[in-house]
Amino acid sequence: MCIRALLVAAALSVTVPAYAQQQAPAQPDPQEEEQPVYEEQVVVTASRSEQQLVNAPAAVTLVSAQTIQNSPATNIGDLLRSVPGINVMQASARDINITTRGATSTLSTSQLALVDGRSVYIDFFGMVMWDLVPSNPNDIRQIEVIRGPASAVWGANAMSGVVNVITKTPRELAAQGGTSLTIGVGAFNRSVADSGADSGSLFYVNGSHAEAVSDRWAFKLSAGYFTQDPLARPVGTIPNAFRTPYPPFANNGTSQPKFDGRVDYDLASGGIVTISGGVAGTEGLIHSGLGPFDIDSDTRMTYLSTRYQNAGRRIAFFTNMLQGDAANLVARGTNGQPLPLDFDTKTFDVEASDVRAAGTRHVLTYGGNFRRNSFDISLAPAGDDRSEGGGFVQDEIFLNDHFRWVLGGRVDKFSSIDDPVFSPRTTFMIKPGAAQTFRVSFNRAFRAPSFINNHVDTTILSEVNLGAISPAFARFVFPIRAVGNADLRQETMTAYEIGYTGVVANRATVTAAVYWNVTKDGIYFTPNAAYTPLAPPPGLPPVVVGILASLSPPVLLPSRFTYLNLGTIRDKGFELGVDGRLNRLVNAFANYSFQAMPVAEDLPPGTSINDVNWPAKNRVNAGFDFSYSRFLGNMSVNYTDEAYWQDVLDARFAGTTDAYTLVNAGFGVRWSGERVVTSLKVTNLANQEVMQHIFGDVLKRQVVGEVRFTF
Repeated sequence: MCIRALLVAAALSVTVPAYAQQQAPAQPDPQEEEQPVYEEQVVVTASRSEQQLVNAPAAVTLVSAQTIQNSPATNIGDLLRSVPGINVMQASARDINITTRGATSTLSTSQLALVDGRSVYIDFFGMVMWDLVPSNPNDIRQIEVIRGPASAVWGANAMSGVVNVITKTPRELAAQGGTSLTIGVGAFNRSVADSGADSGSLFYVNGSHAEAVSDRWAFKLSAGYFTQDPLARPVGTIPNAFRTPYPPFANNGTSQPKFDGRVDYDLASGGIVTISGGVAGTEGLIHSGLGPFDIDSDTRMTYLSTRYQNAGRRIAFFTNMLQGDAANLVARGTNGQPLPLDFDTKTFDVEASDVRAAGTRHVLTYGGNFRRNSFDISLAPAGDDRSEGGGFVQDEIFLNDHFRWVLGGRVDKFSSIDDPVFSPRTTFMIKPGAAQTFRVSFNRAFRAPSFINNHVDTTILSEVNLGAISPAFARFVFPIRAVGNADLRQETMTAYEIGYTGVVANRATVTAAVYWNVTKDGIYFTPNAAYTPLAPPPGLPPVVVGILASLSPPVLLPSRFTYLNLGTIRDKGFELGVDGRLNRLVNAFANYSFQAMPVAEDLPPGTSINDVNWPAKNRVNAGFDFSYSRFLGNMSVNYTDEAYWQDVLDARFAGTTDAYTLVNAGFGVRWSGERVVTSLKVTNLANQEVMQHIFGDVLKRQVVGEVRFTF
């Protein structure tokens, strides 16, 4: 294809919508029945414009609608676990955290999440509550995962990567039957050593209806509900030098109702106007640096979004409103009651962007946004609002048929950060052929301090077992002050990558990448003061504090926590993957991710590499799915190496989780001309006791029976 044709296609985003491609099925040629078929993969998240995956200037993984529907996963964490480079951690029935190319954590802060380009990142805590994404799984067209920094086009908090959930249009759903209903019922094992726990249960139902009312109007309505009993809690002591007993709090499950709707209007002059809105509720445990909070059942996120899109031009507005309350299950306030967390936050965002060809060798993508947040948070009574805005420009330069150069950057200004933040990006791509790309990339991305990072202000009562010193102090309670830091700098990642993406023999996508990440001024919740014999906690004799300090390792009772910028952390690793069709019946994939031990430099006095989480060194994923006649099925194996965690309370609760292997499988049968599909889905087939966080719940075998109707 000549350079001019490539420019026009890139600038105008002329990919034909899926609903426009529907036609009467042709009778298969028996001689072609076993031949593999490669389907072109188109992504939008890497550059905010449609492009073939093989031409994306970043490492991108696409999770298709077929994978989503056939997967035994009941949450987005299990669904994305097989993506190379992603670290997934489930700490409770509802608490999922995801980070790309780095250690994840409770309240994971560096991964941006989008739904059709609308941010669902929770600005007040700097995290993503994945259970509040208001989308029926059957309504999802694909999920795109950017592995690596993306602040140059997406702004703050796309530091380690982006997950963009892209839903089907009402017309696409109408062409596929219009109405669907999915019901699932399951059970899971909760027996751990000496716990005496029985099995737990889960239930979910999702439904949607879509209609193309005319050649102009189309709409869809979706609703769903998911509920699950609590998972098993670990028993005994935390495997570390302190042998801290696991706190005996009452574990909780989760319930998650959801509803959303969308109306599309196709303009006669071209383009489409979309109005969508919804509400998603949740309850259950969320883990934090202060310990687990139990989110009340009235917690909900409400959103409203409207956008205009015509080819590469987009103008959009959205608002996210999050309200709820929670109580800490470990930490207590100075009144002796569970530490409360009440929150009422509102986000308003307006954005515009465009894609245009310039001359015969350039495709320009440019745009910007302005966001206003208001906060009413019980843990941070001093602050109330925040403003931010930014703009970006990117030029994809077609040097010739074999060389391309992407050059761009973005400038953001936060009311909470003194100076503007510049996020540059450049990628040089070498294309030996249309379906092969080698790339060398440089990116810089950042995470802004969250509202809680800047303004938390509370005192908690912590309990420690000092019975070995004296029975009188077996359950000694002492106060810890937690304060924010208004002088925090943004957390910045500079990333270098050498990568390859190619389609081999028209049957498989092969990817490879090696990366080096340098994170400066990482923001961590860290003890910055401890009790001493000269200043002991109330009620504890100074001599006891001295004895604790002389132990090996020393036991220091923290008196104050705050958020600090901690020096420099260097990460490096590589990823290898292949994903393709073996024949018309079977798809298969395999990938391997290596993440080296982080290297810490220039840390403040009193801190060390033990004050940050360490990712799993090795991760291996492999699996297949098949579809033959009335039958369909899948199987996958996920291996995750041991990992170190230190992000709950203090060093007494830090430790290393064991390596684990998850074997997942599913089998289904189609009935009534594919209008009914019954499936049996199993997660953790070997019933291994899996802890994905040292303080988190225990996951064991889960079996779900599902029936899906299409009308």
